[in-house]
Amino acid sequence: MSMNREQKRAAQKAGQLAADGTQTTTRDRRAPAQRLKSERTNPAEFVREVRAELRKVAWPTREEVIRYSTIVLVALIVFTAFVFGVDFVFGELFRMLLDPGNATSLGAGPGALTGSF
Repeated sequence: MSMNREQKRAAQKAGQLAADGTQTTTRDRRAPAQRLKSERTNPAEFVREVRAELRKVAWPTREEVIRYSTIVLVALIVFTAFVFGVDFVFGELFRMLLDPGNATSLGAGPGALTGSF
C-alpha cells in the first residue's frame, strides 16, 4: 500500500515506520505503572494540598462578584421574558389554528376572566 508524505510522517511519529519507510516490528507495550500503597496520601495531607491550591486561586473582589451577579440576573430576566413571550405567541397561534371559531384576541375573551373552558 502506498502512502503519501503526510501519512508516512504520521506513521513514523507513531512508531509504526522506520526512518527508511519500512514497517517496524510491533512494539512491546509496557504494563501500566502500578501505584504503590505508600504513594497514596492520607486525608490530612489531602486537605493540606487542597488548601495550598486554594491559596493560589485568583479570587474575584466583592465588586466583581456583585457586577457579575447583576449581569447574570439581568440576562436571566431578559431570557425568561423572551421565552415567555415566544411561548405565549405560539400558544395563541395554535389556539387560533385549532379552534378558529373561538379565537380570542390575545387570550382576553369572555371565558378568560371567568375561568370557563
